[in-house]
Amino acid sequence: MIAKYNAKITGTGHFVPEKILTNADLEKMVDTSDEWIRTRTGMSVRHVASKDEAASDLSYHAALKALEAADLKPKDLDMIIVGTISGDHAFPSTACILQKKLGLRNFPAFDISAGCPGWIYAINIAKQFVENGVAQNVLVIGVEILTKITNYKDRNTCILFGDGAGASIISRKEPTDISRIIDSEITADGTHNELLIQEAGGSRMPACKESVKKNLHTLYMEGNKIFKFAVKSMYSMCDIVLKRNNLDVTSIDWLITHQANMRIIDALGRKMKIDTNKVIVNIEKYGNTSSATIPIALDEAIREGKIRKGDLVLMASFGAGLTSGSLLIRL
Repeated sequence: MIAKYNAKITGTGHFVPEKILTNADLEKMVDTSDEWIRTRTGMSVRHVASKDEAASDLSYHAALKALEAADLKPKDLDMIIVGTISGDHAFPSTACILQKKLGLRNFPAFDISAGCPGWIYAINIAKQFVENGVAQNVLVIGVEILTKITNYKDRNTCILFGDGAGASIISRKEPTDISRIIDSEITADGTHNELLIQEAGGSRMPACKESVKKNLHTLYMEGNKIFKFAVKSMYSMCDIVLKRNNLDVTSIDWLITHQANMRIIDALGRKMKIDTNKVIVNIEKYGNTSSATIPIALDEAIREGKIRKGDLVLMASFGAGLTSGSLLIRL
């Protein structure tokens, strides 16, 4: 189908909980050290949701900031898409709960479960609704509260995760505007789905005393294998969109990758042969917030004046599924 219109990101916002979990805190919980965590992950602190905070709460505050940045009101929205694996409930969707919080009704609102690339998957979907003329303004959220499904007895994974939400408004662009979502690529390889998984809580393994006792409702990850897949997959996603648009890495003003682990970010940068000064990194402040990492980093870089209108920004992510995706925009 030939697109009737072009889509662009008109506003961004993010929100993280107040509570901080430091490396020093983790030293008291498991056999680890600040040096060990910094060396292997690049992380220093993470934000942790309170007992009463859920994904829709973080999403609501991030959404208000994105709407303000786009100079829009909630009533201007035509759709809400939330990328999350840690929503308020298994159902209803966090998007529907957020719709109510924003005082809205009677338009599509739904979640997608695509792991860490959830925001990129959602942007890809929103882009198509805007391009075909069905929607004028779509709110896209990447949000996770992974600390509530983290096993704090597992020293390899409990150091990684933080909570947060990143919001973006995808709108129809004017013909004279240079800003545009240029291209996006998403894919999945389900043959390795067991490498990053929450085993219990679904129809395969409903909640029971045994599943709770064995911590099967918490996140499980085979980190070494995930590392290799992550670098290879994100490189492939970036390479596809660059070649499809007759670009190379020197054309890119900024690269934002999933903030999973500093070693992964560095390895991907080396493989792409990109100037390290062009790589946006904020992992030391937030840890791995899964689907929220890229929209948080994007919003933060825009508000700090790093990323400016007209800049060419390439983004890539990888996560449970195994899923991966890339996004190329001109801000």
